[in-house]
Amino acid sequence: MGNSKAKTQDEEMRTASCFLFELETSVEEGDHAIYLAGNFNDWHIHDERFQLTRTAPGHFELCIPLEELPPVLEYKYHRGSWDEVELDQYGNEVSNRMVTTEEGHRRDIVVRWKTSGRTYPLEFLPRIQVISDAFEIPQLIKTRRIAALLPYDYDTSDKRYPVLYLQDGQNLFDDYAPFGSWGVDKKLAIMAERGTHELIIIAIDHAEDERIEEFTPSYRTRLGVGQGKKYVSFLADTLKPYVDSHFRTLPERENTGIGGSSMGGLISIYAGLMYPNIYSKLMIFSPSLWVAPNIHFHAIQFQDVLRTKVYLYGGGAEGANVIPNIQKLKAALEKQGQDQRMQFELAIDPNGEHNEKRWGEEFPRAIEWLYFDKKN
Repeated sequence: MGNSKAKTQDEEMRTASCFLFELETSVEEGDHAIYLAGNFNDWHIHDERFQLTRTAPGHFELCIPLEELPPVLEYKYHRGSWDEVELDQYGNEVSNRMVTTEEGHRRDIVVRWKTSGRTYPLEFLPRIQVISDAFEIPQLIKTRRIAALLPYDYDTSDKRYPVLYLQDGQNLFDDYAPFGSWGVDKKLAIMAERGTHELIIIAIDHAEDERIEEFTPSYRTRLGVGQGKKYVSFLADTLKPYVDSHFRTLPERENTGIGGSSMGGLISIYAGLMYPNIYSKLMIFSPSLWVAPNIHFHAIQFQDVLRTKVYLYGGGAEGANVIPNIQKLKAALEKQGQDQRMQFELAIDPNGEHNEKRWGEEFPRAIEWLYFDKKN
């Protein structure tokens, strides 16, 4: 009791003349020194005055004189370089931390660090297997590249795995994709450290110039009548049986999901509602609901609602209607699934932009909720 009181008095004495930063990091720090960079030192990374002192394993602190600080502090932790900056639990770069000097004291936690510029552990990268560069789509009389992202330990295991079918395969793991990449392979490597990697991703390339037509539902929409019905029939009736026969999958609907973003999100809603006997998990990012606002009315089997989990994401910087539209969709589906068999997770980022990088940041959160959240 006396030691606790003495510590409190000591903190009060220090914070009366300086601002005290305390840091806890669960990641092994090794010989790395840890620093602060912020608006109080022009974001310099080689300023020894802002090196934290190690007080215990995984615990650091730094007390900065108040006269050296502006009223509002913006800052980040790093290990001597921006290639060694703090990350969030999924390997995403974090926004600047903020605090006012009036608070006098801040305790922070860093769970991951960039390492030599990498955000992910190389040893846990999934094995990417191109199933075919020209997989036949008889429903559309076309071919398409299809790839499987297999858990890093797939070949040394006899386990069977749940499956997620993802649209726009060109943008999922190619670092040089013209519109950017989700970085799904790198996110899966990070998730492997968390024990949430036991999942097979099937990446289906889009149809390039005919992408919009394939991803548009087959009824009158604001873009006309599309080929969506034939496309989702291909996924359910041709591709899934092939995947289940060639990989160690858990083929039941309880272990099968579908997802995508933008028009890929729209067609994934359509597939999920048209084939509720196939998919129990929908991962829907920034869906182009303006194309088909009443998509939920066109599910031929919707009267037989099965237990389904739906992860809906939208960003505030994507346009004025994106968030209201997904909120309306959620409300409409909840109304139709009145027996509460449909479970939703609505994720809203007020500053989220319409791009692959942001969808990749959301990917692990969605996967963990859809496949690995034992509470739901």
